[in-house]
Amino acid sequence: MISKLLSGPAAIAALPRDRMIAEFSLWSADLVNFESDLKRIEPYVDLHHIDVADGHFAPSFLFFPDLVARIAGMTAKPIHVHLMVDEGIVEAQTRQFIEAGADMISVHAENGEAGLRAVRLARQLGAEAGVVLRLETPVETVTPFVSEVAFVTLLGTAIGVKGQSLSDKACDRLGAARAILKQAGREAEVVLAADGGIRHETVPLLRAAGAETVVLGSLAFGDKDLAGRIGWLHGLKVAA
Repeated sequence: MISKLLSGPAAIAALPRDRMIAEFSLWSADLVNFESDLKRIEPYVDLHHIDVADGHFAPSFLFFPDLVARIAGMTAKPIHVHLMVDEGIVEAQTRQFIEAGADMISVHAENGEAGLRAVRLARQLGAEAGVVLRLETPVETVTPFVSEVAFVTLLGTAIGVKGQSLSDKACDRLGAARAILKQAGREAEVVLAADGGIRHETVPLLRAAGAETVVLGSLAFGDKDLAGRIGWLHGLKVAA
């Protein structure tokens, strides 16, 4: 068991803001050799990203609280759980994954009032909260969440399907979200994240549009020179 120096909101607040955050999607880990992959990425990861899907809100079935509990015991780095689930279960899932060791829960803006209740529940339970937006949903849908979250994540591909190309709308949508955060006076407090379609050629575009983290899958796990890849990521700049 590895003990964390920081957890919950304190761990999320301590994430770097002077460079890109290295957020690793454990969906792209070698699930047969999961522990060895966790050990390999530990020196480079800032934030573990774990997708949860119910087969209804998103077409996949992903991951479960017992797995998060095992991961939490093997890493000193914070854990971000992205709930791709229906509004009817989002509050119960928020509680279960925080009890399992999640430091932050991100819910979908499409969950509406249930999503807002889940955000407030996460904070009541001592975790941090974020909000995620599907590609087809208008960006302004995040507005009711902005005052209550630490992360705003925009999907750049259809939800819950691996291997897709980045939408040509993704960068403009990041710019729109950035403007909403600025108007709310929360640009300095909220991390703007991009998820989906993360490739060597798309990350610089997303970074220039304002992304402070991208959810790295095969781009990181498939790179034999992980130190070089993360050094490259850290060096990317936001457009003025």
